[in-house]
Amino acid sequence: MPKFSVFQTMSSVTPLTHSANTSAADILDALDEVLLGKRAQCALALTCVLARGHLLIEDVPGVGKTTLARAFGALLGLDWKRVQFTNDLLPADVVGISIFDTKTQEFQFQPGPVFTSLLLADEINRAPAKAQSALLEAMEERQVSVDGVTRELPNPFFVIATQNPGEQRGVFALPESQLDRFLMGVSLGYPDQEQERLLLANGDTRVAVDNLDALISPGALMQWMDDIDQVHMADSVLQYLHELVIQSRVEHTGLSPRAALGLVRASRAFAFVHNRDHVLPDDVKAVFPSVAGHRLTGSVNVGKTASDAILELVKAP
Repeated sequence: MPKFSVFQTMSSVTPLTHSANTSAADILDALDEVLLGKRAQCALALTCVLARGHLLIEDVPGVGKTTLARAFGALLGLDWKRVQFTNDLLPADVVGISIFDTKTQEFQFQPGPVFTSLLLADEINRAPAKAQSALLEAMEERQVSVDGVTRELPNPFFVIATQNPGEQRGVFALPESQLDRFLMGVSLGYPDQEQERLLLANGDTRVAVDNLDALISPGALMQWMDDIDQVHMADSVLQYLHELVIQSRVEHTGLSPRAALGLVRASRAFAFVHNRDHVLPDDVKAVFPSVAGHRLTGSVNVGKTASDAILELVKAP
């Protein structure tokens, strides 16, 4: 692993001028109102979206997975749709179907819910592989092919999927090809005691999602994404990132080149979210578990399932 003789710290900051009146911190502040005590997870989720990636949220039912996805749709000003994945879901229920019109004597395509800017795939692992596969082309190429015709999806297009832990009943494991299409995975976990008492005292925060106003337009959001491409990554930081990728392949079927490119984008986006125009080694460390965990283990809970070697790699200076 490369060693840095002098590490830049989070206090070594060159501020960014955002391309909209809203900043990333404003979005995180708004998320704090509906997801108490989960700012770190929300920052990772926002990082994923700004890096043009799809997000996988895994946790037990009832901790706010769907609430987070709904809040993102509202705050980012995106049209969004929800698909409840069940064991009888068909691919056509996701991408759409061609129906014969007796008046025109032609087949007319009826778009499925995937034709939206943000698709919430709720409890994606409750559906079998055939239904899960309906999203493969959409997530990778931002298009779907039905009856030999390829149709473009809106720009931007994101999938935020929730899944239940694999040890629970009635779930189907996501194949590696599906997992690799999610740029990042996060786990929300239970709230701490203080935040849970506040939740119990004030009532269910999910109702607040319906009252959230968009803080940024889709056009400004896409400008942020372009700005992230300009966040500087020094050669030494890129070398450090590459060594992490290489080391992930020692004891596993490690990170793919697609995942490595995603790690670069996520590191830049994390720096942007924290109002910096350059990537620190700490940014790479911060996003690496979320980029690598679900790919290496099938679970986003990297702290429990990843090998000790990978965990030590992330912690190493």
